[in-house]
Amino acid sequence: MAIDIDNIPRTIDLVRNDSNTSVIPDGYPVLSIIDQTQLPYAEAYLHLTDWREAIEAIKQLKVRGAPVIGIAGAASVALAAAEFCETNKEASHDEMNEPADYLEFMRQAAERIAHARPTAVNLMHMVDAAMEIVEEEAVSGSSPVVIADKLYEFTKQLIVEDEDANRKMGEFGAALLEERSSVLTHCNAGSLATAFFGTALGVIYEAALQGKIEMVYADETRPLRQGARLTAFELAKAQVPVTLICDDMAATTMAQGRVDAVFVGADRIAANGDTANKVGTLGVAIAAARYGIPFYVVAPTSTIDVSAQHGEDIPIEKRAASEVLDPPIPGVKVYNPAFDVTPADLITAIITEEGVVAPADIISVVM
Repeated sequence: MAIDIDNIPRTIDLVRNDSNTSVIPDGYPVLSIIDQTQLPYAEAYLHLTDWREAIEAIKQLKVRGAPVIGIAGAASVALAAAEFCETNKEASHDEMNEPADYLEFMRQAAERIAHARPTAVNLMHMVDAAMEIVEEEAVSGSSPVVIADKLYEFTKQLIVEDEDANRKMGEFGAALLEERSSVLTHCNAGSLATAFFGTALGVIYEAALQGKIEMVYADETRPLRQGARLTAFELAKAQVPVTLICDDMAATTMAQGRVDAVFVGADRIAANGDTANKVGTLGVAIAAARYGIPFYVVAPTSTIDVSAQHGEDIPIEKRAASEVLDPPIPGVKVYNPAFDVTPADLITAIITEEGVVAPADIISVVM
């Protein structure tokens, strides 16, 4: 069965409106994302022109995965810039001699966008990078229209660079696998979590293209079942052999000798190599250590947070009780952290677009 990576739907794009019948002005930026809450049963796309709607899409996990919400964050800043131009048409083409009002609007929008979700540092990094463009161009006198165009091009470039980084990580990671390897992954660090190809699944896709993959075991990933709904879906679309398991089967699957390596993504990596990822990752790492199975984290350098010295510095998002228990049971409380932190000493290596490094050396790839 031939591997077909191109059969996986594209996750995100920023395009110019070209519909003559639309109420949206011609040329206005449109953020196009696949609605991941409807997968795997419907491949529906959302076309967003309001940065506030983009924030809600991030919060509601319609777009999710650290790398891709970073791109969505930059795109949201571009939407905010376009809105300012549309609501201030008379001044938007003029050189910015008095940028105070413009900068105040953009800073407030960026603050809301950057904090749509607290754990994935890519979101904050990409919003900060977009705002550097805004600040520098505004101070130099560029018009709001010019700045909006630069933000559009910046986002488009992020999409290209993300896929390129993913393919590099795929090559580095695939080189670590022997022929006829079976691997396990948790949550979704695939093409759907990135511009395309994926981080942890990018390694698996590249290894599959090289004929190295015998089976992929995908954890269901409770409570929102990203492994079942997203990872198993996209692996099947790409015709990569996949077996879905419940989260509590991971240790047993390893104990039975079915797993040769574990690959997971990351939402934030601290300076010492401690890694925040979808809740349940820590348990998988502990089981892998018990059975002597290599445990690899795959993430772009944008996921590294040099301001977090260790895992305790990483904020962990708490989500609604209804994700775990709906309808509620009177008198029953629910604890629902979206992420956990895997200590660096449980991680065999971290794979970035710069290469494979020991967790203790992760800071070297960004300094």
